[in-house]
Amino acid sequence: MKQASSDTTIKAIISATLLATLMLGPTANADDKLKNIVSADHRTPAYKARDQYRHPVETLDFFGIKDNMTVVEIFPGGGWYTEILAPYLKENGSFYAAGNNPDSKREFARKSAARFKAKMASNDVYSKVNITVLEPPAKTEIAPSGTADAVLTFRNIHNWMKGGYADDVFAAMYKALKPGGILGVVEHRGNPSIKQDPKAGSGYVNQAHAIQLAEQAGFVFVASSEVNANPKDTKDHPKGVWTLPPSLALQDKNRDKYLAIGESDRFTLKFVKPEKR
Repeated sequence: MKQASSDTTIKAIISATLLATLMLGPTANADDKLKNIVSADHRTPAYKARDQYRHPVETLDFFGIKDNMTVVEIFPGGGWYTEILAPYLKENGSFYAAGNNPDSKREFARKSAARFKAKMASNDVYSKVNITVLEPPAKTEIAPSGTADAVLTFRNIHNWMKGGYADDVFAAMYKALKPGGILGVVEHRGNPSIKQDPKAGSGYVNQAHAIQLAEQAGFVFVASSEVNANPKDTKDHPKGVWTLPPSLALQDKNRDKYLAIGESDRFTLKFVKPEKR
């Protein structure tokens, strides 16, 4: 009973101390190096166009990412955040991109892995990227155990829920982090008045559910930021979150309407792996 009480007290202290400062939007602390990389020519123009919705400088600043850290990105996809993180960490830190298995039985996963590998070979800014495989439950060694200062995941939880392996991924992230390491999460935010679909078929995840998944894995919730919020998103679209840009799943139907809404409303959450006691 004393241990449970102690854990609760520690969590309360962490949350109360940091909540006031971290539940903010953009801050003035992001370094010039990060800002310069975000505006650099190596970035894909179509990706740069998404900055107005994804706020990479403010998001990474909120997570506390510094250029001398060891950072793991989970399922980098086309490399939107990799284009920023890889050059930022290249000289002083380490960067792991935990993606699809190139030998997967699934064609989509194989092609995705091949595209990402080719991208990493296309420019010297990616020359020090460590590509690892995440294919739960069999392959979950996203980085050497207990070495990462931060693990980051952007708009992935709904896919883990659909695949039925969310717990496996949270466990893998916890294992990779050092004690005191940071887990940073961005995800499409669901309507809290609607019960969470276990498979997240719409692409939206309730914020409370995401926190529960992380806490079940052992993480302590630190704070949230509204930097990636979008109050225009009504979250009741015919094709779920993919109705909105950049997917625009309805193609030309009501295109102007969905472009005016912009990308989805998103929660941005910061967790910590507790220090050893």
